[in-house]
Amino acid sequence: MKNKVQVDLIILSYAQTDELKKVTVDCVESLMRSENPEEIKFNVIVIESEKSIKPFQYEQTKTIYPNDEFGYHNFMNIGIEMTASPYICICNNDLIFHPGWATEILKTFDKFIDLSSASPFCTLHHPKMGFKKNDGPKLGYRIRNEVAGWCLFFKRDLLRLTGQLDRNYKFWCADNDYSNTLWVLKLNHMLVTSSFVDHLENKTLNSQTPERQEELTEGESIYFDKKWKCRTGQGWVLL
Repeated sequence: MKNKVQVDLIILSYAQTDELKKVTVDCVESLMRSENPEEIKFNVIVIESEKSIKPFQYEQTKTIYPNDEFGYHNFMNIGIEMTASPYICICNNDLIFHPGWATEILKTFDKFIDLSSASPFCTLHHPKMGFKKNDGPKLGYRIRNEVAGWCLFFKRDLLRLTGQLDRNYKFWCADNDYSNTLWVLKLNHMLVTSSFVDHLENKTLNSQTPERQEELTEGESIYFDKKWKCRTGQGWVLL
């Protein structure tokens, strides 16, 4: 990577409490420390759902407060439409970025020219799934395995084939839909086991009421089933 690479990073946040606000602050701080800015420039959009803190701006980001009703893909699309770099990374806010994480992913894109999408390795989660650190890139489409829905790094050109992210997903099944779309279109995705980004697991979701959690999770499966089972049958491996 001789020239500076620009990566557009979209992070969703819901700072209902000081604790949840700190989750986003810690995420952004770890991100901005993770790479040499002379080599990789992160253009960070934080999409904040808690409007009571407006016009607060997370440091080194452009923080926006959409009037739209929350939807994971809807908000990600808003961020994507505001940016123009050749690489996009869509992220939860409950992440800690390790030094060199993006460099390792970009090296993998350089090595595999037909690679469209990648996820980093979570040192808290992936060892439980049987993956090892620094064990080479792993091609695959399994959710919470090769596809880490909390951090998806892809070439902007991918969207020319897939179109926008499906706005019907408010939260759950968004990563399943993303994975299925790549698989159907034969677009390669890899888990990069030398790129480390830790996922602190559902800090925001777990703070919601049981009713809201139900709305954001189980209710999404109905639409997902309607969209995919008619095309793939009950044996669809990515469910």
